[in-house]
Amino acid sequence: MNFEIRRVLAVTWRDVPTSVWALGFVSLLMDVSSELIHSLLPVFLVTGMGASAVTVGLIEGAAEATAAVAKVFSGVLSDRIGKRKLLVGIGYGLAAVTKPVFPLAGTAWEVLAARFVDRIGKGIRDAPRDALVADITPIEIRGAAYGIRQALDTVGGLVGPLLAMALMALYANDFRAVFWWAVVPAALAVLLVVVGVQEPDGVKRTATRGWPIRRDELKRLSPAFWMVVAIGLAFTLARFSQAFLVLKAQAEGLGLALIPLVFVWMNLIYALMATPAGILSDKMGRMKLLLCGLVALVVADLTLAFIPGLGGVFAGVGLWGLYLGLSQGLLSALVADTAPEDLRGTAFGLFNLVTAGGLLIASVLAGWLWQTFGPTATFLAGVAFSAFAILIMIVAMKAGPKPAS
Repeated sequence: MNFEIRRVLAVTWRDVPTSVWALGFVSLLMDVSSELIHSLLPVFLVTGMGASAVTVGLIEGAAEATAAVAKVFSGVLSDRIGKRKLLVGIGYGLAAVTKPVFPLAGTAWEVLAARFVDRIGKGIRDAPRDALVADITPIEIRGAAYGIRQALDTVGGLVGPLLAMALMALYANDFRAVFWWAVVPAALAVLLVVVGVQEPDGVKRTATRGWPIRRDELKRLSPAFWMVVAIGLAFTLARFSQAFLVLKAQAEGLGLALIPLVFVWMNLIYALMATPAGILSDKMGRMKLLLCGLVALVVADLTLAFIPGLGGVFAGVGLWGLYLGLSQGLLSALVADTAPEDLRGTAFGLFNLVTAGGLLIASVLAGWLWQTFGPTATFLAGVAFSAFAILIMIVAMKAGPKPAS
């Protein structure tokens, strides 16, 4: 069995298209930039600007909801024109130019404005990028391709907090000085999009020209796709903003300079799991692995709710990373599996719109529970949403036809 797994891994890595790797490294660089800021941002808002936990939840949820709305329009547009690289480049470029705003911000609402624009950039790029991965990858290794791109993205989420931690020590906890360094990898990411990503000729376009989405296009999206959307929504409600993991670590006594270790540990587990999970999903189906991910999230939230001290925090955060590795790339692959070729951008946009709306609701609720009842209530709400997601998964697996085989 170990020999067979190694053989499959070797074949998969060799066969994944070069542009998928390029997109992965673009994601890596931009995630280094983003996580250098975001791993410190919740504490910066609370301790440096006097923001409440509710405000943190609102900022994080509103930022993701903004990205989701943009994803619908960019996804549809990429289907209309049959070209995705241009939109990917615009999205990454817009995110890059917002990075200097964070060290210059004077209030929490200026940070919200910066996050708003940054997430518009994310919204513009994500649906076309995810559709492009499906366009250039053979279906038999699609899960592996999404897993590799997600793993490289997550390596950026690992390096970014490590860099933040080193810079916080170097600059004696000067948040603003650290935030300026985020400009460099963001600029490199945009450059790599321009020179390293190629899209195939002859990508099928949608036949219609309505804007933004026509009713007949929605009718072409199968029941299997809408079941994937329901599953994604349930998963997102269970996974509120990761900002609360940082606040939990701070509440348990982790020093400011070491706060990024939360994201380092989570993203290490995430990165190690994403590619093997994608490869296994190509061989054994995606739904069983997604269900395993939900079980890991339940245990993570129970650990964070009831096991005190930093040991409990890092055990819970590690399980959270396991959940992400077993779910995020697989959900993208499921969308690609169930969407028509000429509506992939639209499908990813709709999926992300619905799931980001769920994240906004979950994040605001988590912030309110944290401020009103304390951290335990927030993580117990995560357990309840995870149980709901498990029920959705069981129904989906019994209903058939399954979204993926």
